[in-house]
Amino acid sequence: LAELLLAEVDDRDRRSTLRRIKSAGFPREKWLADFDFTANPNINPATINELATGDWIRRGDPLCLIGDSGTGKSHLLIALGTAAAEQGYRVRYTLATRLVNELIEAADEKQLTKTINRYGRVDLLVIDELGYMELDRRGAELLFQVLTEREEKNAIAIASNQSFSAWTDTFSDPRLCAAIVDRLTYNATIIETGTNSYRLAHTRARHRTPATGA
Repeated sequence: LAELLLAEVDDRDRRSTLRRIKSAGFPREKWLADFDFTANPNINPATINELATGDWIRRGDPLCLIGDSGTGKSHLLIALGTAAAEQGYRVRYTLATRLVNELIEAADEKQLTKTINRYGRVDLLVIDELGYMELDRRGAELLFQVLTEREEKNAIAIASNQSFSAWTDTFSDPRLCAAIVDRLTYNATIIETGTNSYRLAHTRARHRTPATGA
C-alpha cells in the first residue's frame, strides 16, 4: 500500500511539473543537459549550474543574457525556465514584441491593470529577443510598467542581441531607456554570450564529420 501511495504521489508530481512547463509557453523544448559549453567558451558552466538551483528566482533577482544571434541565449533562457518549472516555480515565456503588443491591446481594451497583474504574479518572467525591434514610446512605457511591478519581488530573465549601451536604438527615449536598464540590471546576473554563433559551430562540426557506410 505504501509503495502504491508513493507511486501515486510521484505520478501527480510528474503531471504537475508537465503542466507548469506547458503553461510557461515555451516555443520549443530546451534542456541544460543538451547545451554544449565547449561550443561557446564565453559561458561558464559553473555559473549556469548555480542559476539552475533557482536561488536567484527565490530572491527575485534579474538575469540578462547579452550576445549575438546563435550564441545560445534562447537555449539557456528556455532551459533555465524549464528547470525553474521543474522545481515548482510558476514561469511565463514571451517574446518582447509579443508582450508589448499584448499590453497595447490590453490598454486599448481597458484591461491593462489585469494584464500587468497577471504577468506580475508569475515567479519567473522570461522575455526573449528584447532589442531585436525598436519599440515606440508607448510600448516602452508599458513594458516599463511590467518591470516595475516585478522589481525586487519576482524574478525576470531576458535575452538581447544588443549591449546595454546600444539599447537607445530600441528605446528611443533616453531617460526611459536608462530606467529600464536600471530595473533589469540591479542585483542581476549578466552573462555575455559573445559574438561567435553557437548554431554555426554545430553546423560546421556536422559538415566536418566524415560520412560513414558503404
